[in-house]
Amino acid sequence: MTAQDRITSYWTGRAPAYDQYQQRPERLADDTKAWSEVWAQGLPAGPLDVLDAGTGSGQVAMVLAGLGHRVTGIDLSAGMIEQARQHASTVAGGPDFQLGDAVSPSFPDGSFDAVTSRYLMWTLREPQTALANWIRLLRPGGTIAVVDSTWFPGDVPGFYDAEVVAALPLATAKSIDETVLMLANAGLSDVTAVPLTSIYHLDQQYGVAPGHELQMQFLVTGRTAS
Repeated sequence: MTAQDRITSYWTGRAPAYDQYQQRPERLADDTKAWSEVWAQGLPAGPLDVLDAGTGSGQVAMVLAGLGHRVTGIDLSAGMIEQARQHASTVAGGPDFQLGDAVSPSFPDGSFDAVTSRYLMWTLREPQTALANWIRLLRPGGTIAVVDSTWFPGDVPGFYDAEVVAALPLATAKSIDETVLMLANAGLSDVTAVPLTSIYHLDQQYGVAPGHELQMQFLVTGRTAS
């Protein structure tokens, strides 16, 4: 199995429990409100055609659709896509979820106004290639907006084996500046990182996912030329 095969298998196995955690009823309304504000801040006023790369079980894509955007979500994990499609089936105008590789999405150039991702950059095997391909998919003046953190600055406990970790340039990043630099080096302009204090406070209130510590998350955005 390749490193990507092992990553995909891991997340397919985790999909039901991961989605259940994302949908915790005691936090869901607060999460939806907070994340709606995050993505409204990160993207231009819509409706936009948005690609949510590495969509997982679809929570971000569902929030984006709730903001009025036309959303396509892709993920290599069939288990995650299954969870996401169940959510999409419960609403009108829900996202279109497809199996697809976030590093090399198979869409024509200029298909989208924005590309989003959450908790993906750290686990991308080729983030620079991914960014180049996302930029190719954007129309003039398009936006890339990613949310991530420095989850595992020392080690990646219990997720991946050493060979997989070694294949992921941002897996053990010690600063969000490493992600910012990747977006800037990809040719995006106005690259900024905004700390997500609202999400930090929710994590303080409700707790963080197993295997994680309380950490600040960041919204990192950049734009292509108009």
